[in-house]
Amino acid sequence: MHKEFLMGNAAAARGAIAAGLNLIAGYPGTPSTEALETAAKCNDGSLYVEWSVNEKAALELAAGAAYCGARTMVTMKQVGLNVASDPLMSLAYIGVKGGMVIYVADDPGPISSQTEQDTRTFAAYSKLPCFDPSSVQEAYDMIGDAFELSERLHTPVIFRPTTRVCHGYASVNVKDTNEYKITKPEGFVRDPSKWVIFPRLSYNAHINIEARNAALSDELSEYAGNFIIPETDKTCRKGVISHGISFTYVKEAVAGKQAPRLMKISTPFPFPEKAALRFLDGLDEVLCIEELDPVIERELTYICGKHHLNVKILGKLTHNVKNAGENTCASVIANISEFMKWEVPAKAETEPAPALPVRPPVLCAGCPHRASFYGVKPAMKAIKSVFCGDIGCYTLGNAMPLDMVDTCLCMGAGVNITQGIGKIEPDTRCFAFVGDSTFFASAITGAVNAVYNQADMTLVILDNSTTAMTGHQPHPGTGRTMMGQVVDKVNIEAVLHGIGVKTVATANPLDLNNAIETVKNVSAEKGVKAIIFKSPCAVIIKPEKPAVIDADKCTNCKRCIKSLGCPGIVIKDGKVAIESSLCTGCGLCSQVCAFNAINVNK
Repeated sequence: MHKEFLMGNAAAARGAIAAGLNLIAGYPGTPSTEALETAAKCNDGSLYVEWSVNEKAALELAAGAAYCGARTMVTMKQVGLNVASDPLMSLAYIGVKGGMVIYVADDPGPISSQTEQDTRTFAAYSKLPCFDPSSVQEAYDMIGDAFELSERLHTPVIFRPTTRVCHGYASVNVKDTNEYKITKPEGFVRDPSKWVIFPRLSYNAHINIEARNAALSDELSEYAGNFIIPETDKTCRKGVISHGISFTYVKEAVAGKQAPRLMKISTPFPFPEKAALRFLDGLDEVLCIEELDPVIERELTYICGKHHLNVKILGKLTHNVKNAGENTCASVIANISEFMKWEVPAKAETEPAPALPVRPPVLCAGCPHRASFYGVKPAMKAIKSVFCGDIGCYTLGNAMPLDMVDTCLCMGAGVNITQGIGKIEPDTRCFAFVGDSTFFASAITGAVNAVYNQADMTLVILDNSTTAMTGHQPHPGTGRTMMGQVVDKVNIEAVLHGIGVKTVATANPLDLNNAIETVKNVSAEKGVKAIIFKSPCAVIIKPEKPAVIDADKCTNCKRCIKSLGCPGIVIKDGKVAIESSLCTGCGLCSQVCAFNAINVNK
């Protein structure tokens, strides 16, 4: 063993490799992305690593490998689990041969997500065991336990870290390479009675799953991760129960005080009922500190009713703990202080801190998406139009001054929402904006649906040659894989023609006049048509020389700022100026300026 300073995602990946991982697949999504990237960096050649086109594809790939006896891991964030839920629900019944861990990073806050889903609730819904680490060290250690349980019980296991564990750093005890488990898959053994799902098989599987989970609840009551502090003291009449990163906050809140009895839940499903009964013995009140759903609170309420225990259970359902957002040290200290009737320490009087400047998220300077949106905007001026967006950097096109994203639901949805609006408002020019990575992940089916059902819409694909929002991961259009292979790019234009889109125009959005004319011409056609705005992400190219403002020509009208909102154009000493450290020399602002006062590449 030796120590390394690791991020939580990296620790989980390293722990999985040490546990004999053979294959890892996933789809990038904050806060989970670094887990797969770490596995790729640490690959000695014995591990297969893949960014799949979406979470469903990743899960099904990993299932096939697990059918062979391989140890597999699938990575995603909580909304990605929605995409993977179709195969996962059936896989819970079919089972696996090799250990299979579904790494689902939850995002309380939410900090970088559309929803505040709690995967612990999904674990109960899918009837799959779930592990919930509370620290970076636990992320490393516990994932090995998850693989062992999965392989022994022939079932997928959910591993649910949250953002503060995923992106936290700590000094971690890790195994030396000679301590790693070596997994040698047996290979696929044909057995239609096991691997082919039929109603009768599912019925019997359901019976077995219920029996397994009841027995597993008892087993997990003895699991080291579900512990009570102090184990034997029966004098305290109050208890606090928690899980994950929140348990770390709880320990900090009670440090140095006459603490309540504490319990940590590391396996929220199946819930360790017998361990909970030991915790509840002799208590009058229990406060549940958890994020996001009242999973523990509901379980304890049920257990108290089932066993006729006169214990008052408090938490989110009783409004003693907030029912949305992530917990913090401060919020947990306040919750426990109120529960224990402790006096909350008064804050020392200090000078009030100055208000921080408002810094909304914004498209990068030189981002081609800004040019794409701006190319459509004047082309559709005075024409009734709707602009449906999607998940990616380009969601930021909703902000002023662009104001070009009218809807955003989930990945790929904009293509179908556009069709729905068009069916009800046939006099509206309907546009769907989608990135190149998202097109491959989940928008192709929407495009097929549009062609098949004779929609009247313009599909605008913002092709910046990367998966920019999550850290520039490759996708089928980039021509490279996570295994380092250089492969043929999947051509988006060819795909669109292949599914029946007759008009597909490709334009450089940074050539503004041509972009505007392209939008006018293509959008005027009937039926499904597409525009591919192709220009690489500003972060992955070498920038040109920054633009220069000709002071003699500039009237300080600020049209460049008011039209584009580029962070590379600023006000200095009351005048429009170029922030040279940000400007990429893309030239868009020079094409917007009515006085030819902005020069580029000089």
